[in-house]
Amino acid sequence: MECCRRATAGTPLLFLAFLLLSSRTARSEEDRDGLWDAWGPWSECSRTCGGGASYSLRRCLSSKSCEGRNIRYRTCSNVDCPPEAGDFRAQQCSAHNDVKHHGQFYEWLPVSNDPDNPCSLKCQAKGTALVVELAPKVLDGTRCYTESLDMCISGLCQIVGCDHQLGSTIKEDNCGVCNGDGSTCRLVRGQYKSQLSATKLDDTVVAIPYGSRHIRLVLKGPDHLYLETKTLQGAKGENSLSSTGIFLVDNSSVDFQKFPDKEILRMAGPLTADFIVKIRNSGPADSTVQFIFYQPIIHRWRETDFFPCSATCGGGYQLTSAECYDLRSNRVVADQYCHYYPENIKPKPKLQECNLDPCPARWEATPWTACSSSCGGGIQSRAVSCVEEDIQGHVTSVEEWKCMYTPKMPIVQPCNIFDCPKWLAQEWSPVTVPSFFVR
Repeated sequence: MECCRRATAGTPLLFLAFLLLSSRTARSEEDRDGLWDAWGPWSECSRTCGGGASYSLRRCLSSKSCEGRNIRYRTCSNVDCPPEAGDFRAQQCSAHNDVKHHGQFYEWLPVSNDPDNPCSLKCQAKGTALVVELAPKVLDGTRCYTESLDMCISGLCQIVGCDHQLGSTIKEDNCGVCNGDGSTCRLVRGQYKSQLSATKLDDTVVAIPYGSRHIRLVLKGPDHLYLETKTLQGAKGENSLSSTGIFLVDNSSVDFQKFPDKEILRMAGPLTADFIVKIRNSGPADSTVQFIFYQPIIHRWRETDFFPCSATCGGGYQLTSAECYDLRSNRVVADQYCHYYPENIKPKPKLQECNLDPCPARWEATPWTACSSSCGGGIQSRAVSCVEEDIQGHVTSVEEWKCMYTPKMPIVQPCNIFDCPKWLAQEWSPVTVPSFFVR
């Protein structure tokens, strides 16, 4: 028992020591933060669209150095740029077009996706193999990689999630849905082998619908790829893809690379039109095309609202249904369009009870009795009582005051008020004399 008493007596001392240590830690954090001035206002965004960076500064108030950072960043202007704005890195390269390099002017094109230093401004002179680092740092807000939201800030690549927050690791799924589960699109992959001839100079490789993402095609052989497009408004277009480069086709960015023995076509998407990839005969040998892309499921089941209740009171039932919805045209279409996608599972109808409140009391009358007279006016009567109906539909009589807010139906009424039929005597006819009285 003695040992137990000593342990119990020592427990408050341990607790006080813990509180003292916590208090010192809290004070040290307060002292550390107290060495800094308040954060200043946020700077103007480095870009007006496409995702930029803004910073805020604070000043160290101590004569010695302060722990922590004196600058913080956040993203801003997280809205898509118009298609005609062009690529941000390309704009920075083209700004050097009017500056001589080794005594000569060049038209500079961006070199993207540098694995070693993605935040330096490397550009390639058009039509040459000359690649030059024109600036050690790109402007804040420039994407580190073409297919990533990560951005360069002060020359360093910073992670940016699809929620546009610095340091966030939330990613878009392959369908373009932030933190999605990939259920709104389907992977399409395949291979095409050309069967062109002197009489058949071109053929369709694959049709890639509006909204598709992460498109990649690789042609191996002598033939040549080209594109046909059709917008949702019905406008048609064609692009011959005659040279290597990044092109804007119906507001969709197309990255095309042409080599002596193959062609590579990439489109990050989402496509803003229906694209038809075609192949044109350019040599005697056959060509093969491998393709892969994520196709949006544009027809999806949509659950309807509950239908009207089967009863207005006293308890009824109502159901939902499902309809096939076209996400492009925002209208309901035939069910067969949704059955096309195996991923589409039609939701089962939902059933719920409704209007469970008891029906209000009401007057209920028996049939009228037979009229007391067949003509000449009579009366007939009936019984009228106040009743209530429960959820199961059972009707019972209740006190009449429960029906006081509705007029009571009459219990007697006149009937057969038309006149009774009677005999009517006409005038006597003239007197006639028998013939034997006439001489």
